[in-house]
Amino acid sequence: MRALFYTGTMQSELRDAPDPVAGNNEVHIDVSHCGICGSDMHAWHGHDPRRVPPLILGHEAVGVPRNGEYAGQRVAINPLHTCGKCRHCLAGDDHICPDRRLMSMQLPGAYAEQSVAEERNLYPLPDELSNEDAALAEPLAVCVHAVEVARKTAKRPFSESRIAVLGGGAIGVLTALVLADQGCKDLWIAEPNAKRRAVLEKACAVKAYDPAQGGPEAESVDVIFDAVGMGATRKAACELAVPGGTIVHIGLQDSADGIDTRRITLQEIVFSGTYCYTRYDFAAALKLLSRGLIGNRDWIEIRPLAEGAQSFIDIHEGKAPPKIILSMA
Repeated sequence: MRALFYTGTMQSELRDAPDPVAGNNEVHIDVSHCGICGSDMHAWHGHDPRRVPPLILGHEAVGVPRNGEYAGQRVAINPLHTCGKCRHCLAGDDHICPDRRLMSMQLPGAYAEQSVAEERNLYPLPDELSNEDAALAEPLAVCVHAVEVARKTAKRPFSESRIAVLGGGAIGVLTALVLADQGCKDLWIAEPNAKRRAVLEKACAVKAYDPAQGGPEAESVDVIFDAVGMGATRKAACELAVPGGTIVHIGLQDSADGIDTRRITLQEIVFSGTYCYTRYDFAAALKLLSRGLIGNRDWIEIRPLAEGAQSFIDIHEGKAPPKIILSMA
């Protein structure tokens, strides 16, 4: 099979690779599409010691199993494999299972013509949902989970709140779409890339702004989603939050300073990390996609696997739309 390998810092290469072999409780899958994730870029930049080259990245995948219960059907793959037996899994919090393993990290990823996954991690797709849209299920599940984390701690309903999303990549856009679907009307996205800002307001009902040139005034935002996760965005989130506000930290760009612990404490601001999603969030994401949450698709580009290496370079150089999905056809 052909597969795109992460081969070293800012390097990737299309190679021939052995066909994968399905183990116990696993199925062999012909991959159709797989999206490029921010965490894949983080690995490609050499910033994730958990991802050791040479490694097939990619975990936002859709395909058709060759064997098992769903053989011949189109499925979305939940790439987060968990034990199913620990107290977290039994409580429905499988995303924090201590034995969790992720495709493209501890397991081979899906920038490849074939992959394997546990059968319980497969979700059959309804006829109305295209493979391209279904490839957004995994990142959308991240956003569904993050919005739910915020809902539990926010002081007022989203419909009455000013909300800011820091970062206009795919996670930022999808978070905004989920928030708009839940009634948020005063919604902002911070994005320094002018090319991305140009498509953000078409993608969803938001005010896209360059954080270096303006945006919401300090202490005026009820809920902030940091979809970047770097020192500068953590600092901005702490400055934007109203007293009693909520900051939800999604991104993992770096571990630099930026959190104003004094202000968070004195103003009783909730700062919450959020990681991946539960199986329920993944199923909810597929339902949202099936009923047309995405709408305008100008921020999504489909490219062949052969252009995967160049796609990483284009994203790095700011020449790409918020989302690139690779097609294995």
